[in-house]
Amino acid sequence: MSERLGLDLFYPIVPDVAWLDRIAPLGVRCIQLRLKDASPKEVRRQIAASIEITREHVCQLVVNDYWEEAIDIGANYIHLGQEDLAAADLAAIKKADVQFGVSTHDDAELDIALAAKPDYIALGPVFETKLKVMKWQPQGLERVSDWKSRIGRIPLVAIGGITPDRAPDVLAAGADYVSVITDFLTHPDPEQRVREWLVHMDGLRDRIG
Repeated sequence: MSERLGLDLFYPIVPDVAWLDRIAPLGVRCIQLRLKDASPKEVRRQIAASIEITREHVCQLVVNDYWEEAIDIGANYIHLGQEDLAAADLAAIKKADVQFGVSTHDDAELDIALAAKPDYIALGPVFETKLKVMKWQPQGLERVSDWKSRIGRIPLVAIGGITPDRAPDVLAAGADYVSVITDFLTHPDPEQRVREWLVHMDGLRDRIG
């Protein structure tokens, strides 16, 4: 099993190992691999390759959804959406000493997530996002503060429409980590945008202490 390093203020999500290989060498400290519509063989190949890449660059890998494959191949952190959570064997995940986070969008989902005793809870979309059509309206900063007050010491990951300019307010509202997808994936120079994020978040880290 790969070494567990934990999450970081800047928590990017990538759609495949090729993207992961592009940004891990830049100094990113944690990355989520969110594979969609991949064959079982391809899922295993990409998780295994991602573990090797993140291990080489001292970066925490979080595998979205494929918890069984993640455990089997040696990942130590996973992320579960609500449907994934309902189908997952939490006892097996905890027995394997794998940490996990859970997505939430409303009160009912938060209750379900809290009952699972996750290692972090994600809330989104904080702002309007163009990545995909969402059935939830933007949560806003007040919702971030509300979620943090309700989950207490459990880390809160904010996601959805977050840019470097918006990140300080999101963190000030109570988020512990900022998850980012569209802002760098759709940028004309994704690597440069990630570098900008890293510099920006290091500055915020110094201010936060």
